[in-house]
Amino acid sequence: MRKLAGHFTQTTHMTFHDLGLDESILKSIDEFGFTTPTPIQAGAIPHILEGKDVIGSAQTGTGKTAAYALPILHRLGGHKKGAPPRCLVLGPTRELAAQVEDQFASYGKYCAPKCCLIHGGVGYGKQLDELREGADVVIATPGRLLDHLQQGNFDLRSVEVLVLDEVDRMLDMGFIDDVQRIIKLCNQNRQTLLFSATVSDDIKRLVAKSLKDPVEVSIGIKLTPAETVKHEVYPVGAMQKFDLLIALIEAQEVDSMIIFCRMKVGADRIARWLQEREYSCVAMHSNLPQKARTKALEQFKTGKMKILVATDIASRGLDIANVTHVINYDVPEHAEDYVHRIGRTGRAQREGDAATLVAPDEQARLDAIEKFIDQPIKQRKLENFNYFHEPIIRSESAAPPKRRRRNTSSSRFGRRR
Repeated sequence: MRKLAGHFTQTTHMTFHDLGLDESILKSIDEFGFTTPTPIQAGAIPHILEGKDVIGSAQTGTGKTAAYALPILHRLGGHKKGAPPRCLVLGPTRELAAQVEDQFASYGKYCAPKCCLIHGGVGYGKQLDELREGADVVIATPGRLLDHLQQGNFDLRSVEVLVLDEVDRMLDMGFIDDVQRIIKLCNQNRQTLLFSATVSDDIKRLVAKSLKDPVEVSIGIKLTPAETVKHEVYPVGAMQKFDLLIALIEAQEVDSMIIFCRMKVGADRIARWLQEREYSCVAMHSNLPQKARTKALEQFKTGKMKILVATDIASRGLDIANVTHVINYDVPEHAEDYVHRIGRTGRAQREGDAATLVAPDEQARLDAIEKFIDQPIKQRKLENFNYFHEPIIRSESAAPPKRRRRNTSSSRFGRRR
């Protein structure tokens, strides 16, 4: 692996107009009301505009998509009718891919590039039509993209810019072999951009083979819980987890909640049990048809459904605002996923609450999380809950102090009237 050049870590006072972007792109940015780029944008955009390979590392919610979308739109310069794809953006999930397409369309409103969204769970017809008409930017998940390539529907020899987005998540989901196959099919003279919340050894091995003298732009890459999130642990026997979940929901006044489960079958089961108790909730995981996933996410984002029961598919990358509460029904298998999960609340300087239900056989996972974030998590016993076995609560002095909440909701949570 070649030595990485450059390491951007400081906030600048530049504006988007200082970056040298095309006027058509700046017009779109101005309409959004954005003036100052985030650190990852200020650090990455100049290097991408120069044609350099870039590794961008930053936590979720820091504007990584715009950090590569804006300079790519500038470099493409508009739509070329009937031309083969000039940019490929590869992401781990259908929802993230759709979100990336939306941002390309929004920022490219006045330079009008053609985008083609390729993912599974839907038919091939619309995707084939868009490819035949000429798509400047293809945004895809690995599986469906490989299907198209194997069927000879198009090839990647014309790709000038390859973006690997949320690389750590793609590797966690077992896509590393597919990603490497796709990289080998791309134009060897391309520009390659790699964006990820964390840069593991596996990612570094991928970098060594795929990028040429990359510039590293690292912004706050140490994953830690946001200061705006109050997070606590509730020890409980496995047989009483659901009862405690209901008690926690009833004890709090919240506007919207994500409940995370490790398994898809677990998410379905919890959602069904909550629905049977007349809670306004919907499940979301990768086994659902794409239409069902899209509908579930939209219902939650618009407030029609107050509770989203999900696997880690919803833990990062997705644009879900105003989540007031997160509950980890299952302790996540990977310690870094804990930070991503609870980071769904407490966003944009708002405060949020997160609770994790920990059964005795999950203690090792909790230990790994506390080691990863380098701090103990406050443990609590819910008052007036009828525990079968008295939970063992760690000393209060070992946990962070309780932070006073500054915003509440006037309505009871979740239950349909």
